[in-house]
Amino acid sequence: MTAATDTPVYPHTNPVWRALRLVFAGLGILALVWIPLRNIDSETFSTTNYFSYFTILSNVLTVIVFLVGAFGDPQSRNWQLFRGATTVYMVITGIIYAVLLANVDVMLQDKWINVLLHEILPLAIFLDWLINPPRMRITDGQSMTWLTFPVVYGVYTLVRGPIVDWYPYPFIDPRVQGYLQMSIGLVVLLLAMVLMSFAVNAAGRLAQRWRYGGTERRMAAEGIATGESEEMA
Repeated sequence: MTAATDTPVYPHTNPVWRALRLVFAGLGILALVWIPLRNIDSETFSTTNYFSYFTILSNVLTVIVFLVGAFGDPQSRNWQLFRGATTVYMVITGIIYAVLLANVDVMLQDKWINVLLHEILPLAIFLDWLINPPRMRITDGQSMTWLTFPVVYGVYTLVRGPIVDWYPYPFIDPRVQGYLQMSIGLVVLLLAMVLMSFAVNAAGRLAQRWRYGGTERRMAAEGIATGESEEMA
């Protein structure tokens, strides 16, 4: 005998929002491709330097998140952790640009690209996180793993900088301020990133309760997969 359990079926991502994900992905691709195409004949343009900007790398990840979310919309824990990490990176991108880099040349002379990569896409992916939150609980400890990439990026930048005599951002350039002042600034920045990571995770949990109710904890405890039925002999 086969019977369906009373497991609640969570709502799928709205098709309209999935279409919007595709639009945002397209805009991101356009902006990311436009910069190297515009500078293809420039002797001073470096592809390696271009992909050494945290903004560029974060937006590449954002395009991936939006494309996968538009076509597949997976709900696995690993994918939701990846979504959360990318959301944090874009929140970092938007806030640091607004606070530290608004008047600094970061290779994005086109205003529409600046606005898109530093404002619109960070806001879009954060809204996506709130409107379509993960369907399982992500712990604060797990959210701290999201900071692995920014830390690795910082180490990469500091190791590569003296070799090529180039740094992407003034706050991570010891030539401008010396190693002591730079180190203090980076510690403060890391603490701010920790708070941002906690905040993004907390916002996702609040959105999860609002959209899905309190059933996700019971389902996780029982090991029941979202939206699936169980067969009983």
